[in-house]
Formats: sequence, structure tokens, C-alpha cells
Amino acid sequence: MPINFTVVPVEDQEGDGDSEAVAGGSRPSLGKIFRKEDDEENSQGAHLEDDSQKESSPFINTDDEEEHYYEDKNMALFEEEMDSNPMVSSLLNKLANYTNLTQGVREHEEAEDGVRRVAVKVPQMGTFIGVYLPCMQNILGVILFLRLTWIVGTAGILGSFAIVSMCCICTLLTAISMSAIATNGVVPAGGAYYMISRSLGPEFGGAVGLCFYLGTTFAGSMYILGTIEILLIYIIPNPTVFPESESTMSNTMRVYGTCCLLLMALVVFVGVKYVNKLALVFLACVVLSIMATYAGVIKTAIEPPEFNVCLLGNRSLNNKMFETCAKTVSVKNITEFTKLWGIFCKPNATCDDYFDLNNLTEIRAVPGLLSGVIKDNLWGDYGPAGTYLEKKSQPSVQAQESSSQTDKPYVFNDIATYFTLLVGIYFPSVTGIMAGSNRSGDLRDAQRSIPIGTIMAILTTSFLYISCVVLFGACIEGVVLRDKFGYSVKNNPVIGILAWPSPWVIVIGSFFSCCGAGLQSLTGAPRLLQAIARDGIIPFLQVFGHGKANGEPTWALLLTVGICEIGILIASLDAVAPILSMFFLMCYLFVNLACAVQTLLRTPNWRPRFKFYHWTLSFLGMSLCLSLMFICSWYYALVAMVIAGCLYKYIEYRGAVKEWGDGIRGLSLNAARYALIRLEEVPLHTKNWRPQLLVLCKLDSELSVKHPRLLTFTSQLKAGKGLTIVSSVLEGTYMTRGNEAKTGEKNLKAAMAAEKMKGFSHVVVSSNLRDGFSLLIQSAGLGGMKHNAVLMAWPAGGGQVHDSLGRRNFIETVRETTAAQQALLVAKNIDHFPSNQDRLMEGTIDVWWIVHDGGMLMLLPFLLSQHKVWRKCKMRIFTVAHMEDNSIQMKKDLQMFLYQLRLDAVVEVVEMHESDISAFTYEKTLVMEQRSQLLKQMQLSRTEREREAQSIHDRNTASHSTTNDRDAKATADRVHMTWTKDKLVNERNRHREGLGVKDIFNMRPEWENLNQTNVRRMHTAVKLNEVVVKKSRKSQLVLLNMPGPPKNKKGDDNYMEFLEVLMDGLDRVLLVRGGGREVITIYS
Repeated sequence: MPINFTVVPVEDQEGDGDSEAVAGGSRPSLGKIFRKEDDEENSQGAHLEDDSQKESSPFINTDDEEEHYYEDKNMALFEEEMDSNPMVSSLLNKLANYTNLTQGVREHEEAEDGVRRVAVKVPQMGTFIGVYLPCMQNILGVILFLRLTWIVGTAGILGSFAIVSMCCICTLLTAISMSAIATNGVVPAGGAYYMISRSLGPEFGGAVGLCFYLGTTFAGSMYILGTIEILLIYIIPNPTVFPESESTMSNTMRVYGTCCLLLMALVVFVGVKYVNKLALVFLACVVLSIMATYAGVIKTAIEPPEFNVCLLGNRSLNNKMFETCAKTVSVKNITEFTKLWGIFCKPNATCDDYFDLNNLTEIRAVPGLLSGVIKDNLWGDYGPAGTYLEKKSQPSVQAQESSSQTDKPYVFNDIATYFTLLVGIYFPSVTGIMAGSNRSGDLRDAQRSIPIGTIMAILTTSFLYISCVVLFGACIEGVVLRDKFGYSVKNNPVIGILAWPSPWVIVIGSFFSCCGAGLQSLTGAPRLLQAIARDGIIPFLQVFGHGKANGEPTWALLLTVGICEIGILIASLDAVAPILSMFFLMCYLFVNLACAVQTLLRTPNWRPRFKFYHWTLSFLGMSLCLSLMFICSWYYALVAMVIAGCLYKYIEYRGAVKEWGDGIRGLSLNAARYALIRLEEVPLHTKNWRPQLLVLCKLDSELSVKHPRLLTFTSQLKAGKGLTIVSSVLEGTYMTRGNEAKTGEKNLKAAMAAEKMKGFSHVVVSSNLRDGFSLLIQSAGLGGMKHNAVLMAWPAGGGQVHDSLGRRNFIETVRETTAAQQALLVAKNIDHFPSNQDRLMEGTIDVWWIVHDGGMLMLLPFLLSQHKVWRKCKMRIFTVAHMEDNSIQMKKDLQMFLYQLRLDAVVEVVEMHESDISAFTYEKTLVMEQRSQLLKQMQLSRTEREREAQSIHDRNTASHSTTNDRDAKATADRVHMTWTKDKLVNERNRHREGLGVKDIFNMRPEWENLNQTNVRRMHTAVKLNEVVVKKSRKSQLVLLNMPGPPKNKKGDDNYMEFLEVLMDGLDRVLLVRGGGREVITIYS
């Protein structure tokens, strides 16, 4: 029968009267109920740190907000989940109001202005202003104005084209990978560091983030050195800080560079807002300089500029020291010597041979776009340091060189030139592609603007660089291009003589461009370091996370200035450029790796808006970055990789544990899954067998490990190899003891960390310990990584009456490990075992090999001897011979067997002759059986006791007198648990007192009634114990074959007594029971 529903909208009414009438009385507010529940939960668990909350939240806005009461009737079905699962409307409201300000930009300006803007406006920056122009400003800079002409002249147009193409393709592929990562969610301030750390994990993120920080810092050094080079060579030549010498220029650059660094640091410290306001001015200088260069190229096609180069033979001369490019000059029909003659000729002496043999020629420095000079500049002209700059096509007569030519006005190569050096010097000119991603919080649509703006900026700058390579080679004479500092054109920058209307456009533009780039580096690098420090992944950087009250990273700025000063003290732009190339290339390498890993893993969260990427492009970019690192400088590349590797290992061992959902974790999961499947497909070979331990620990009332030496012994036995699962069981239900189980796991992990043991911890909650241990033995591990051995401590009070439950649990554990074909190791007196700080300088590890158990007894001492605690202990192997055995031959065979096993041990064969069973054995057996009888009486369950009591009650009702007679005739061996507990205790004490006064001869009739199987087993235990104690009392550790429990469970109590007798008088004992398979082999 169909049911019709009518939906009636109900509005909430104000006032208490109506609502109470509808509800049938007063009701508590849901908000109060939720608040009460929250308070109870918060009181039980500790609060997480703020950063952990932000990282673990799936939403971007995780700030704690004022609690809202929810009393709407339309969604009453979900009202109990509103605190943990908010309504969609509230979630969308948070997303709509989200904003993320770039660190060090607006919030610092607001703090300095003293005005706090409470209302946050939606960012309005578009693609052009927010991404394209910042990338252009960071990419174009010092190398373009100071080194590109020299690179073109040295490498040739074709070589320079190859250099520019390689570097631009590298950055383009990196930009594609970066665009995919940046559009896969919101990228806060931190840029490349944030992307790499959240994609590859804190270890890679911290290591590469610091490398990126060092690269940015050394970039500041390079820009400052470029600024000082322009100042000292082109603006204020011939500074007089130091006396004239070979190192005058370097020392002067160090002094001026340090002063410039301090001035820039002061500007950054005073306020970031000044740097941001000047950024547009610096960008305008770059644009005007480039426009002047292109205008000059067009002008050369019409009228070449009036800059000439003086050549002596085919050698270029520095025309700073003379005006006329001639040996003699006619003045009023009188021939006079020029300044050049005075330079090359001594008064009243002969002139330089090369000067005598060759003529002076003056050629145009910029022949023009249509001159055909491009043919001469196609190929490179490399040379060692100190060689002359020569025009190869110019005729020249060689002469015998004098010892020193440094006083002559020749132009020399200041450094040795080769292709790989030029790659390292050029690469910094294409860095800066991260500028857009660093400003993602300021963009109107970051997921659209970052890919378009970054890729367009790279394409634009690539076109500019390639066109400049071709145009420089087509317009400027090759010998001038190779003149790095423009000495042959009256100390003008080579690109300046091409620019229109004046070289000063380039000088002033490049000067302010370098100043702006230096200020940007000193602004960005400290904030990057501050972001790394505040993440807390590198402990020694914690101090650099602090700063001024407005958040300005003061301490990080000081460290940045110190590192930047190191680059300035190098005093060579050509030497600093390859250093920062290494760090930037490593950063780009890991951006490509992050994109490739995320793409191949296909994680559900990998959903970039930017679709034009592929893992092959990322791998190509990664390979190109790695190749460029070694092309630039193989030793710098190795140093950078060593630094990153050391930082990685440091963060791995000492850094804070962070879970950022990174791709390396996903990669590890995939690799682990693949390995587990492969392990399960192929059975394990004996050669690869090693104990994969399940360690059964007991927790005390405070949930701490009761026997920590059990973990110590595990670490000594495993030495960090193979699988180790440390587990424990709590009695109860998971709903009531779930938090305690988690606390116990934390304590287990802490104890494992204290023993430096690698492995897993697991605490289960079960209705009883017996089922919990059974569950762990059956299900611990996964796939091919399951345990094959169980390690546990000998139960305390194993032979005592009051611990019968623990004894039964122990015996059932032995049975289950045998049924599961797992080895069992039981350590007696585990608290007496040595710690990891102890060193056993002498002693032996004694192995009593009674029965063959697959070789476990042979393998365990060898594994222990690998650890530093047991390394000095010698291994001894004892075996037992009977009357029919040839003990001499047994010893020879055992020695040969050990030799084939490659084990060093002393062999001894112990002969055990047949002997009569002693009275002591009978007495031990009798006491054991009496104790077993008493334990059986105590093991009756409560239900059985109640059933017995009810039966007695019924019999008393039927025949009271008959029951009394039967009770009076009852004997001690027929006592039942129908008595009260007091009566049972009194009866047990009465038996003990009677047993103490009996004479041994009066016990013989009782011996005849003993179970002869128990007597024989007790005899074996007593005799074997006598031999073991005699031989191994002073040994450091005794390993014994552990006999199996009886198949009939009625003999369980006697089994524990046999083991107690077997180990009596020994301190450290390890009982070993094999798992039913061979674990050691003589074959290779």
C-alpha cells in the first residue's frame, strides 16, 4: 500500500512558549549538548598544533570559528554530525571568503603603516600584472646586459643558440610541470618550496627548499656584483681605494660590494613596501634598455654608430690610453709620434718587434646589420686565460714575444673559455620562472593565470634572447663581442655601443635593473627561509622563523646577508653564476620529478586544471636539468647534490614528522604493494630466511612496556634487518579501551625508538588475552611480509598456583605457533639480559642441540654475534650422545657440519648414561602432580561451581543425613570446588603440612601410583638440567631446544613444571622451538 508524504515548510518561532508546547516540554539546546561533548573529548585527548591542524584539514580555511547552534528541523536527521560534517552552505561560504596573502607584501606594509585592514578584499591581479611582468622582471637582468655579447662572441652564433635553446627548453618544461602542480589546488606563499615539499615530502622539500634558498641568496650576490661592475667600470672608472696591483679590481669590488649589500639590507629591513614601490621603476629600466637595443639594431641598417676599434696587426687594443690609432701623426707638416709609439717604444731604444712588424688598423666596432659580419661570427673562438683578442681574418706578422706584455694596451681573455663554462654563466639569465607561482594568493584566478603568464613570459624572453644572439652576431664585430668589458670601445658596454641613442641608456638601465634584482633577492630569500623554519622540519633553523612584530624575518635576513657576503667576497660574477645555477637546476629537477611522480601514481587528489602536461615531458625536463648541472660544472654539481643529500638524511633522522600527503609516500605504497605481491608469488628460499619476529609484549597498568629488555634483545637479534612487529593485547572491548590501545601503541613506538629498533607496533583489544594472542599470531603482517617467529618472555610465576591463567595462555600460544608452523623463542629472566650499552668482553653463547629443529639453534647465535654487545662472545655447541652412539664420530660429524655452515664454534659431545630414577625425581613428580590436582580444582569455572552448589542443595533437600555421612567419608583426592574458598585454602594448607612430615619411605606406596610417563619426563629434565648447569652455568646465554606441549591438554600443568626443572639454576636462557622448516643450509 503506497504511503503519501506531504512536505510542510515549518518556520522557527521565537519565544519559548510555542516551541516548548510543540516539544512537549523544555528541551536542552543542541549547541549546549555539542559543546559539552566537545569539552569531554578535549579533556581526554591532547590538542594538535596549529600547523598540524592546517596541514591535515582537507579544506583551506581551518581557523577556529565561533560555535553556531543548529536547531533547524529540516536537517534534523544530520544534526548530531554537524560539528564534524558541516553543511554545504557553510563550507561554500568559507571557500568564497578565502584569501591568501603573499608573505612579506601586504601584511608587512599594513603593520608598518600602523593601519590594520580588517576587511579582506578579493585579489584582483590578472595574468599580465600578477604573473607575466614579475616573471619578465626576474628573467631579464644582469647576464643580458653584461655577458650575453661576450657569450655570443666566444661561442659563436650557433654555439650561443644551442646554449640559449637548452636553457630555455629546460625552463619551459619545468614551467609546464610547475603549472600542473600549481593548478592542483591552492599554492600558499613559499612557491617552489611549498610545491616540492607537499608533492615529494618534507625530506625532499626541506633539502631542495634550502638549495633554492641558497640559489636565491647567491643570486643576490650576483646582482650586487653586477651592480658594482657597472659602477666601477662604466660609471666611476679608476677607483682609488687600493694601490695599483693585480688584485686591485677584486679588492675594490669586495669593498664596494659589501657596502652595497649593507645598504640594500638596510632598505629591506626598514620596509618591504619601498622595494615593492620601486619594482615598477626597475622593470621600466629593463624594458627601456631592451627597446633602446632593438632601436640601435634598426639604426645600424641605416647608419652604423661611430665607434671604432684599433687593431695592431690582428690584435685588439685598449683605446682608453690613447686617442689616435696610428704610429705617427702629421701636425703642420711635422711628423710626430703618437701616444701608442710611446707605449710600445722606449726612449732612445728599439720598439716592440710586433709593433714594428705590423700596421695599425681602425675598423668599425658595429659594421651594421647588412654588413655580412654574421658569417664571421657563426663559429666560436675559445681560448685560455691571457690570450690576445684577435681578428682572425686580419693580416698579421708574428714576432718573438717579450717576457711581459701586461704593460702593453692589448685586450686579453681574463679567464679560460670553453662551452660548459658559458652554459653555467648563462643559465641564471633564464631563472625567475617561479615569480608567478609565488604570488598565487594575489591572483584573481591563479589556476588560469599561472600557466598562461609563466609560459608566455618564458616564450617572450626566449624570443628576446635568441633574437639578441642573432642580432648581436649580425651587427657587431667578433673581436668586439669577445671584449667582455668593452675596453676596446673606450670602456663602454658592448651592448651599449649598439643601443640608441646613447650607451648611457644601457649603463643606467642595467645599473638600476641589477639594483632592483638584488633587492628582490634580499626580500624573497629571507621569507623563503622563514617559511621553511616555520614548517619545523629542520630543527636547527627554528630561530629563523621569528622576526619583528609585523612578521618581518629579521634573523633570516641576517643569515641571508652573511651568505650573500660570501658570494661578494668571491668578487667575480663569472665564478658566482655557476654556483647559483646548480641550486636552481636542482630545484627545477625536483619540480619535474614531483609532477612525474604525481602523474604516474594517479592519486585521486591529482586533478590539475592545467591539462597540457605529460609525465614524459617531466622526465625529459628532469633529465635536461641533471645534464645541465654536470655540463655547467661537474664538481659544483656533486657538491650541490652532497649538500642536498646531507640535508635529506638530517631531516629524515632529526626533523619533525610531517604528513603532507606527498607523492613519495604514495610511491612507497605502490612499491610496497608490488614487493608484497612478488614476495607472495615465490616461496622463500632457505638462503633468504631470517627471523621475522612478532614480539609479544606485556603492558603494565600505566600502558608502558613491562619488559623493555625484550625489545633490547630483539634489536640485538635483528640488527635492523627484516620484519619486526611489536604487539600487545588489552582485555576489554575496543569501544571502551580504544584510546588506551592508541596510547599503548605510542608507548611501544617510544620504547622501540629508545632502543633504536625499526619495526611496527600494534596493540589489539580482545575480550581475553588468549584470543588476542591468537589473533596476532594468525593475522599479524601482510602478504609476503608475515612473521615466521614469535618472541616472548617466560611468564612470571609460571609454576605458581595464582597464575594459572597466564600459564594456560602461554601453553596455548606454544600450541598455536606450532600449528602455524612458526618458530618460537622464549626468553627466561629477560630483565637480566644485557642492554645495548653493555659490552660483553668475554664469555660464551652455549647451544644445547638436543633435537634437530631446522637449524634455528645454529642461526640465532650467529645473528647475535653480529651485534656489538655479543661480538666478543664465543659460540659453543653441545649435543647429547646415548649409550648406542659413537660420541667421537658424532663430534667429527658435527665439526664438519659446522665447517660447511661457515660457523665458528667449539663442539662438545655430552654422554648421558642410563641410570636409575632417583628418589628426588619421584619426589618432584609427586609434588608436581599434587600441585596439578590443586590447580585443576581451582580452574573450575563459576558456572560449574554454581551447578555443583545447586546439585548439593537438591541432594540436601532429599536426604540430609545421607549427605552428611558422604561428606564425612570424603577423601582429599575427591575434594570439589563445591566448598567455599576458605575451606579450600584450609584443606590445601592441611595437605602441605602433612606432606612435610612424611618420611621418604612412607612415600614409596604413593610413587607406585604415579604416572610413569611423567616420571620419565621428569627424569629427563632433571638429568639434562644437571649436565647443562655443570657445563653452562657461567655462560652469557644458554639456548635450549624447547620440548613441545603434550597433545593431551590434561598434562599442561605438568609441562610447565618440566620446563621449570629444565631451566633451574640458569640465569639467561632462550628456549627455541623450530617452525618445521630448514632455516640454514650448507649450499651457497
